[in-house]
Amino acid sequence: MDMGLKLKNRKAAESKLSKFVEDIIVPPRMIDIIVDGEVNDEYMKTLETLSKKIKFIDADPMVKSSKALKDVQPEVERLRQKAVSKIFEFVIQKFYALRKPKTNIQILQQSVLLKYKYTIIFLKEHAKEIYAEVRAAYIDTMNKVLSAHFRAYIQALEKLQMDIATSTDLLGVETRSTGFLFSIGKESLKTRSSVFALGERINILKEIDQPALIPHIAEAKSQKYPYEVLFRSLQKLLIDTATSEYLFTDDFFGEESIFHDIFAGPIQVVDEYFNAVLLNCYDAIGIMLMIRIIHQHQLIMFRRRIPCLDSYLDKVNISLWPRFKMVFDLHLNSLRNANIKTLWEDDVHPHYVTRRYAEFTASLVHLNVEHGDGQLDLNLERLRMAIEELLVKLSKMFSKPKLQTIFLINNYDLTISILKEAGTEGGKAQLHFEEVLKSNIAIYVEEMLQEHFSDLIRFVKTRPADETATSSERVSIAEVEPLVKDFASRYKAAIEQMHKDVITSFSNFLCGMEILRAALAQLLLYYTRLTECVKRINGGSALNKDLVSISSILFEIKKYSRTF
Repeated sequence: MDMGLKLKNRKAAESKLSKFVEDIIVPPRMIDIIVDGEVNDEYMKTLETLSKKIKFIDADPMVKSSKALKDVQPEVERLRQKAVSKIFEFVIQKFYALRKPKTNIQILQQSVLLKYKYTIIFLKEHAKEIYAEVRAAYIDTMNKVLSAHFRAYIQALEKLQMDIATSTDLLGVETRSTGFLFSIGKESLKTRSSVFALGERINILKEIDQPALIPHIAEAKSQKYPYEVLFRSLQKLLIDTATSEYLFTDDFFGEESIFHDIFAGPIQVVDEYFNAVLLNCYDAIGIMLMIRIIHQHQLIMFRRRIPCLDSYLDKVNISLWPRFKMVFDLHLNSLRNANIKTLWEDDVHPHYVTRRYAEFTASLVHLNVEHGDGQLDLNLERLRMAIEELLVKLSKMFSKPKLQTIFLINNYDLTISILKEAGTEGGKAQLHFEEVLKSNIAIYVEEMLQEHFSDLIRFVKTRPADETATSSERVSIAEVEPLVKDFASRYKAAIEQMHKDVITSFSNFLCGMEILRAALAQLLLYYTRLTECVKRINGGSALNKDLVSISSILFEIKKYSRTF
């Protein structure tokens, strides 16, 4: 039993002692690898072993008092110093490789640097000052490299920019004064139309996830782009680079704050360029597209769960809105302060300012349809009031009331059809213009009928429609006969003339036909009331031979309605 107990105690002592010896001893192979070995996978494993030994020496108070420590400690310290200096040189050398032109930074980060991630952990634990130096060296390198990349990319993009609008390209500016008529070539005309119409530009929102433009390829093809295309490309490059860098620094250094130090430079480069462009940007549709692009990019970053650019994207969004408002107000004021004399053309067809307004409104409504921006709705309402006021002023330049009404109908009708074409709910503006169009058509119908049948209308309007004895006694055959005969002799020619008038006056054929139909229906109503009056007169049957039958009038009406 005594021997058994001794054996048990010795085994316990041996296991503790052998563990202590194993933890504190520094094998020659380890010294060879740390001092002379190359930094590779084996080196990484040896570093981990050295790290454990250093922690063991520091952690256990019993070890501190052992004689073995006095032998080993100086060696371990020398090894630590050697390892630190070797790692420092190795890592800094890898960082410098990032600076070489045409280096694929992401591949170098993923396939080289991440393999040696443990070197950084070692420095963090056993050489804080050196770690700080390494960290600073990486930040400095990447800040300079990425800033230079973005600077070069921006310079290349600048050559691809197509200028859409200047400060004089406004809704209410007369075309001649902007040199519009003398602009050279089709390209200028095409970009001019882009000032107010969204057109193909909407496609940029479908290409939000496409890779960034490669400038030299676009330049080789002599392609030019509106600014929002370049904007999307630059922001796409920024969010992709930021995503990659954020994930790498988080993995390699294990701290997020490094990202913000690195990206302070690139973001400043992008900001300076963007602010300079925005300062000279008078393209309201382009700015609204940029607002939508930034919104989409925010969603992409949210889906990636990468928060590092949140404040930057917010800042860009916040700087775009005031600029949009400023350019929008320029358009609004150009309508309010428009020079009626220079804008007026002696033509009842739709005015070019109306087309601009309708395309501009339709574009903004279309871009806003999913976002329901109350502020924008309010501004569009102000714009609608301004164009309406302008159109009324322009219509007053026509001497005849009938021409004034035709001019207003043509312009309101064009506005409605463009707002409908936008493929969106034309919004409050469309509903409003439909109302004013209706009331102007009613005015025009009356004016046109007055022109041809004023006596008939006056007679019908002064006679009550009800069959009261007193009123029917007042009407005599002598009063009615000339009206009946005049109508019978002239109605066909008058309807034909009205048809001609409508065809020449209204630029939209369908709208013209609607108006003609309304006029003929109204005429039929007046004539029916006249025939009823005749029937109530004593001896009125004598006029029957002169009365035109309702079916004859309907036949004429159908004849002219057929054309559509």
